Order: sequence, then C-alpha cells, then structure tokens
Amino acid sequence: MFKRIDHVEIIPRDFEQSISFYTETLGFTMKQRMTVSAPPLEEIAYLALGDTVLELMRVKDPTLSAPEPWSTGYRMMALEVGDMDLALLYLAGKGIEPTWGPVTLGPSKKAEIHDPDGLPIELRQW
Repeated sequence: MFKRIDHVEIIPRDFEQSISFYTETLGFTMKQRMTVSAPPLEEIAYLALGDTVLELMRVKDPTLSAPEPWSTGYRMMALEVGDMDLALLYLAGKGIEPTWGPVTLGPSKKAEIHDPDGLPIELRQW
C-alpha cells in the first residue's frame, strides 16, 4: 500500500533564490514548474536529484513562524500510495481521518493526515 516517500515540500522566502540554490549549487534539475490557482499557493517547482524530489512552493506573503501551515521552511513529507481510497479506508480503520482532501490535482489525488504530534503528512496517488 505505502510505497515510499514521494517528495518533500519547502516554502521558501525567496522562490527564485531557492530554485537557483538547489539547481545551480546542489545539482537538482527542474522536473516541472507550474502556476497554481489555490491561494495562498501561487506556483510550484518540482526539483529532482536522482529519484528524490523536492517541491518548492511559492505562496503569497509566507510567514516566518513555523506553526503556520503556509510558513517558510519544512512543510511535510509525502508518502506515495497505490490507491488513495484504499489507503484512506485503511487509515480510517486505525482512527485516522484526513485533515485535508482528498482532492484531484491534474493526474494525481492528494490528501493530508497528521501524525500523533500534529505534523502533516501528505498522501499522494499518481
């Protein structure tokens, strides 16, 4: 059911500077970049290093305080699932309900859950 960590999301203060750092300094390649109409989210860049993917997210006026879900810094890890409906049914059986979603985003489905400490974990079916 759960396959691997799919990607890590970061909300940088300076989107372009972060893209330059990860691509020019660390050797990531631009996998995909797109404008998104889901306020406060404005743009996403998927950067790959081997089979590791980093998702940089441009949001309007990112905050610096970590507790906010749209703040600068680490946002969440993502687990790829083979079937979103089965994964959510399994988690419901364990008393875990999605905190967001599921929603369809282009060719994928996305939902979010929280770990016992309240840290967000994305579930993604491609």
